Amino acid sequence: MSRFERIGAVDETREACPQVVRLGGRALGLFYHEGSFYAIDNRCPHMGFPLTDGSVDDGILTCPWHHARFELSCGDTFDPFADDARTYPVERRDDGVYVDVDPEREATPEKRWTDRLEHGLQESLALVVDKAVIGLGDAGVDATVPLTVGATFGTQYRRRGWGSGLTTLSAMANLRSDLRPADRRRALAVGLGAVADDCAGEPPFFVQDPLSTDRVSADRLTAWFRDTIEVRDADGAERVLRAAIAAAARDDTDVDRSTLARLFVAAGTDHRYLDSGHRLDFVDKAFELLDHVGWAHADAVLPSLVPALADANRAEERSSWRQPIDVAALVEEAAADLPDLLARGAGKTWTEPAEFVDRLLDDDPHAIVGQLTDAVAAGATAEQLASAVADAAARRIARFGTANEFRDWNTVHHTYTYATAVCGLTERTDAPERYRAVFDGAVSVYLDRFLNTPPIPLPDPDGDRDPGAALDDLLKTFEVEADGTVDRAGRHAAEYLASGGDAARLKRALGKALLREDAGFHPRQNVEAAFGRYDAVGADRGRLHLVATARYLAAHTPTRREGEQTFRIAERLSRGEAIHEG
Repeated sequence: MSRFERIGAVDETREACPQVVRLGGRALGLFYHEGSFYAIDNRCPHMGFPLTDGSVDDGILTCPWHHARFELSCGDTFDPFADDARTYPVERRDDGVYVDVDPEREATPEKRWTDRLEHGLQESLALVVDKAVIGLGDAGVDATVPLTVGATFGTQYRRRGWGSGLTTLSAMANLRSDLRPADRRRALAVGLGAVADDCAGEPPFFVQDPLSTDRVSADRLTAWFRDTIEVRDADGAERVLRAAIAAAARDDTDVDRSTLARLFVAAGTDHRYLDSGHRLDFVDKAFELLDHVGWAHADAVLPSLVPALADANRAEERSSWRQPIDVAALVEEAAADLPDLLARGAGKTWTEPAEFVDRLLDDDPHAIVGQLTDAVAAGATAEQLASAVADAAARRIARFGTANEFRDWNTVHHTYTYATAVCGLTERTDAPERYRAVFDGAVSVYLDRFLNTPPIPLPDPDGDRDPGAALDDLLKTFEVEADGTVDRAGRHAAEYLASGGDAARLKRALGKALLREDAGFHPRQNVEAAFGRYDAVGADRGRLHLVATARYLAAHTPTRREGEQTFRIAERLSRGEAIHEG
């Protein structure tokens, strides 16, 4: 509701301009220009510098700090990096000058901040995105709203389709429940900022119409999708996929969400380990994002996966998968035997042997694939085998030798995120092709063996440390870049858990350390994957994943923390702090 407050007599107020007036708990800048009074939030929306220190000319207020320009009467900026400033109505009355300190807004807080978020994404303005996330949170708007805005924007404005930005958004959405409440907004801001960065300068994604038929079986749609991906026909694959999505939304077909998962798992495993595992990893994250924003958005989200899937590099075309041992052929032979293996395993119950994960780390790929096929014949489910492969991939990170080149961290990381994605996808479809994804992951674990030469011993603490002290020591490893911090991080994480430390507290600490950094794509993926696996397999098996990601995070910190600085500025501005005033 409007509430005008008197500033002072007209002549006195005019003589004092520009001046700072404090009304309704706000610091307003009052200006007299060309015969009229104007009131504006005195904090520049860019960095909070006092606008009364600026200059006014020809109806334009210019901040002296970064020279952002604002139309004085409405606060709109000429410079999008700065964001718009809020203005307040001013009335000149017989007894003085009055300012409305609580003017009605034309839009609800949700609409206003959603519009600002869309603007921040369009211009790739981190500060505007951060302020919008904070504003939506302060207004009590559910996180689904900014997630949906980010998903919609990211799928519409990147011709190459789904990339690291949307993957980060999905990962941050998954992380939120494990974070401190204060870090949950940061996670949203990180994900949305990654979407903006990924789309910056990109042409839009032009959609294909679905095939108009509505009488095609799930098996035929799967076959068509595989055929079009096989010949790298992205347009044809998109039309098939959109027809499948439309069919899944009805209740008069045999097409459902599991069919949609099968389309991607089948096409994504017709060839080996596409794009170093990124393709199936991104598929898993797209399905997870739909779990957050709602499956009504499937027609926007899932087709964005098609361009890269059709254009993906195929691992069997790489020498490492062909020489000196043709491991691609091993997987293909195992896949050809799947119908018989599954028939032999039908009705059986398989229990994982004690040394199963150890044997997945063997130096003989024939033995590794043989162990998996034997397990299938004994009744092992794809979920069981995928979980074991993910454990093996985590062990590669936990035992990664820091004498390797730094970029080799990417190699073990890609295997790990692929393996964790396979875990997720095996739960979405019962298609036999999901076993092929397990075989690919196991072979990638095998190919990473040289990065554990010699293997770093897994920490085996006796559990007699104070958990708080172990956690403090762990966090210190993220503050310095020095020899030995990686191994110390793994040891401290293991000591914390072995001494009875609460895993939820450890995850909150790791999440806080991650989000304050300009950590980049891979560390964000790695931490989110580790948290997910811990939750999926429980404390006994899950601690390995937390130890591994602690080592990975220590290897990739500290960073410049530019993003954290921007978010803190946005927070201080949202609280009304006078950042640059004495």
